[in-house]
Amino acid sequence: MHIFRAVESLSQFLEESEGRVGFVPTMGALHQGHLELVKEAKSKSDIVVVSVYVNPTQFNNPDDLKNYPRDEEGDRSKLESAGCDVLWFPQESDMYPDGVHSEQFDLGILENVMEGSFRPGHYQGVATIVDRLFSAVRPDVAIFGEKDFQQVAVIRRMAELKSHPTEIFTASTIREKDGLAMSSRNLLLEPNYREASPVIYKAMKRAGEDRENMSPDHAKAAAIREIQSSGLDVEYVEIVDSSTLSSIVKWDESEEPRIFVAAYAGKVRLIDNLKLN
Repeated sequence: MHIFRAVESLSQFLEESEGRVGFVPTMGALHQGHLELVKEAKSKSDIVVVSVYVNPTQFNNPDDLKNYPRDEEGDRSKLESAGCDVLWFPQESDMYPDGVHSEQFDLGILENVMEGSFRPGHYQGVATIVDRLFSAVRPDVAIFGEKDFQQVAVIRRMAELKSHPTEIFTASTIREKDGLAMSSRNLLLEPNYREASPVIYKAMKRAGEDRENMSPDHAKAAAIREIQSSGLDVEYVEIVDSSTLSSIVKWDESEEPRIFVAAYAGKVRLIDNLKLN
């Protein structure tokens, strides 16, 4: 596995390499979900590049940025075992040569619903860093996790605006045995909240099972009650159309309804989503 830090060295290596390039951008503290993305990238390309960079412009809370888990040695070991070809640790001076601030993209509704609404500026930071990562790696394909469904929509929009030719694919959310979506933030959960957190998945599944008996609004309310009864603090629950991310009030308004949840388990913010048909 080749390891790079300077963007010039990475770019030179990739220019001299042959074959399709697959790319998996991450913020590190890798888990099995990330390794499944690497596996998916390997199936679609000849060279797999993984970046590890905790991007400051997508954090609203300075404490969240400071406390985000980091494990460079562990990440390196896991990626080598997973068959990653190139590991890149981007440097802030390369990513933000003119200072740490986001560009501004026309993200439309994506910036005004769910994560966009509750984390102002977050998706501008995501779009900015992925644009710069794509420009450096110039991948043929890029793989992202379905857990960050809205984020993937943002990245598709950015790629369209910036004319990146990269094909963007999603891989299914990988879950713990009790249903909790794998996330680097799970490492920060206190034991009692770790035990309670699978209620998010249970509540989402129940919303799908109850489609015949209740409206989307009633299903949302039931999910909120179930999650909060386990001691988590719900930030939002939304049921939307998967294509537009617009809320629905009747099930027949969408061929593919999807439920989205954001909740705090103590100080740790968790997000998840699930297709409901």
